Amino acid sequence: MGEVTHPSALRVVRALRARGVQGPFIEFEASTKTANDAATTLGCEVGAIASSLVFMLDESPVVVLKSGALRVNFDQFAQVAGGSRVRRASAEEVREATGQSIGGVSPVGWAQTLRVFIDVSLQTYEQIWAACGTPHAVFATTYNELRSLTGATPLTLRASN
Repeated sequence: MGEVTHPSALRVVRALRARGVQGPFIEFEASTKTANDAATTLGCEVGAIASSLVFMLDESPVVVLKSGALRVNFDQFAQVAGGSRVRRASAEEVREATGQSIGGVSPVGWAQTLRVFIDVSLQTYEQIWAACGTPHAVFATTYNELRSLTGATPLTLRASN
């Protein structure tokens, strides 16, 4: 565990600091690629991990910032988002839309301006953790700060299989 040094993570840190985010910003040798990996590495509940997932909503990329404890129900999400079809973005589509790779997608600093949704269950946690541009770096934030940073539309996710 230490100071962020990876160039992709540093770009995200600069973008976050420019918008007043205090962090902390932490880089690990261990992977934080999945919500379970991040929770284990950080010693927190998996629900306190804000996963940034890219989906294709009617073939346009959108981001869902969701609790690591929940899954996105595609039909429910399409209905709430006003679309007809949702699928996970491919690794190539994620990189094209965000400039980052799957497992390290931060909630800011993307290659494109994207529509964002945020899982309201993240409000449950005083502190949440999100990826910082690589699968080894994270930063601490709050639900309100994350919603403000991203202009995200609140979304209620239900547990699904």
